[in-house]
Amino acid sequence: MSTEEIRGKKVLLRFEGKKCIHARQCVLGRPDVFVPNVEGEWIHPDAATPEELAALALACPSGAIGYERLDGGENERPPMVNVARVRENGPLAIHAEMEIAGQRALRATLCRCGASQNKPYCDGSHAAAGFAATGEPATEASEPLANRNGPITVTPAPNGPLLVEGNLEVCSGTGRTIHRVTKTALCRCGQSGKKPYCDGTHRKVGFTAP
Repeated sequence: MSTEEIRGKKVLLRFEGKKCIHARQCVLGRPDVFVPNVEGEWIHPDAATPEELAALALACPSGAIGYERLDGGENERPPMVNVARVRENGPLAIHAEMEIAGQRALRATLCRCGASQNKPYCDGSHAAAGFAATGEPATEASEPLANRNGPITVTPAPNGPLLVEGNLEVCSGTGRTIHRVTKTALCRCGQSGKKPYCDGTHRKVGFTAP
């Protein structure tokens, strides 16, 4: 994936357009840094302090925005709790030290509707596809994790679910803990009867994805 790099005096901002899901945290939060609907240069890192830019990047759920401090300040660290958030009628937003299909990331939004043209990442296709799935699944009984952070791997199974290994808290869109897991299979065909988890429906519907 191509990444745009914009170097300011104190911070280097990175923007990976193919991961962007247009959550608009950037253009609504700091329209002087991320200037919408203009031709040419549209990202202006010197319009904000390094701390403000870091907060702006961390608010980006897809990981499309990243930063590197050039002033000796602290760069992004892995979270203290690994979390997968289930978005209403939308993707899975994961915040963790993870490896996804061989790529390292700390934030990512992963397709669960089956329609994305940028799998395993969300590209916003759920809206046009009319994908409907609650962001408030029922809570399942689970014991607190011995460790709540650490690295996880997310492996897209060919023509199947997202296989996750590592410490992870699955949360509703409002933040309620649904389940605590160290290994799980998350639906990405969009048709499981027990979303956000896989129930094998991908085989019945002939879901295909690398």
